Amino acid sequence: MSSKETMLQSICQYKKQSNTPLPEHAGFATIMYEDLFEQFSTALTSVGGKAVLLEDKTHLDDAIRAIAQEAEHIVCNVEGCGLSSDDGSKYATPHDVAHVDLAIVRGEFAVAENGAVWLDAASVRHRALYFLAQHIVIVVDKTQLVSTMHEAYERIGFDKAGYGVFVSGPSKTADIEQSLVIGAHGPKSGYVFLV
Repeated sequence: MSSKETMLQSICQYKKQSNTPLPEHAGFATIMYEDLFEQFSTALTSVGGKAVLLEDKTHLDDAIRAIAQEAEHIVCNVEGCGLSSDDGSKYATPHDVAHVDLAIVRGEFAVAENGAVWLDAASVRHRALYFLAQHIVIVVDKTQLVSTMHEAYERIGFDKAGYGVFVSGPSKTADIEQSLVIGAHGPKSGYVFLV
């Protein structure tokens, strides 16, 4: 038997068994924050973003316009937001959303532990919108704020195909001489409105 055959035979001996049971879920100590919004806001601020808590959607347009006064090309897929009738679905390719000044998108839920928001790409035609817009505002139902990533992963359906992403604040990098640069390769600002 050649050394190649010996090696392949050894590999086959340890091939994955389809009926191998998964390990028991050990569970994690549950972290509970007294004030979920305060924790979320603190975590988001630490990564360059800003959280805003609103009572309802009545003042959503005014609150967003106050932070993005110069935005001209606005794409919005949030129900109840009247700043744009353009939801981004008219653009043929992801390259076509590169001119967007402000993307106002719906977040599925937010995580207090690290200030991240889960964005399900099924709600937009081009997921590049999350990364190409000059500024991003994510609107999340305030009842959809969870404490930890463990809770977050329980909400994500990994059994279906699709794309989703956690976004936390604007784009940032510290690759160059360990100096933090905001907006280097994505949105220059990132706001999360909990309504």
